[in-house]
Amino acid sequence: MSSSSFSSFYSTWFEQLNQLVQQLSAAARPPTTYDQHQDLEKLVAKTLTHYTEYYKVKSAEAQRDVFNVFAAPWASSLERSLHWIAGWRPTTVFHLVYTESSTLFESHIVDILRGLRTGDLGDLSPSQRVSELQCETVKEENAITDELSEWQDGASELVGDCSASVDEKIRLLVSIVQKADDLRLRTVRRVVDLLTTQQAVEFLIAAAELQFGVRKWGLDQDRRRGRFGSAISGINIYDDDSTVVMTY
Repeated sequence: MSSSSFSSFYSTWFEQLNQLVQQLSAAARPPTTYDQHQDLEKLVAKTLTHYTEYYKVKSAEAQRDVFNVFAAPWASSLERSLHWIAGWRPTTVFHLVYTESSTLFESHIVDILRGLRTGDLGDLSPSQRVSELQCETVKEENAITDELSEWQDGASELVGDCSASVDEKIRLLVSIVQKADDLRLRTVRRVVDLLTTQQAVEFLIAAAELQFGVRKWGLDQDRRRGRFGSAISGINIYDDDSTVVMTY
């Protein structure tokens, strides 16, 4: 797959993510029947499969050209500035979960004081062990960061070194990217496993909407500064009621 092919794949993948979020947003919450609960579970599984497909294709692209994955020409300047090892930082997931939980808790405070349960992320409880998973993720994230730092310390070896040594250094960098992507995907999956189905839907919607918002703002800023290229064209950006507000 060439660089332009992966950019095209990403455009299609991103559009499909938009469509999945529309389905998640339109689903009944909270589910009141068995069928509604099953529908939510299927949508959650479908969304996780969609993320899995992305990382599968990205892994192949990293093996083809790992430096292109770091350069990420399909991303906006803002998105690239926020990257941790060619993607989002896994611990961001927990900040998102806690922010959504706090916001929903405050919006339902009157009902909660009356003893009513909402079933959404505002009902997140210590027994769901999200904080424990956060600590585990921080440790893994730090370990991978250390691996990249060690690789960068020896980057001077790439200049004037023998071909076999350079190839080994590149393979090591590919491995680091794949470890980072594996942690990203595992973190999402493990958080979803800790949540109820309704909470998982709300988490996936919030995560995607954050991604949409960052991308929209980043692409808009690039366009204003004349850094808008064909590699990131053909992507629809939606507002809160699923109306296309901008096409790149």
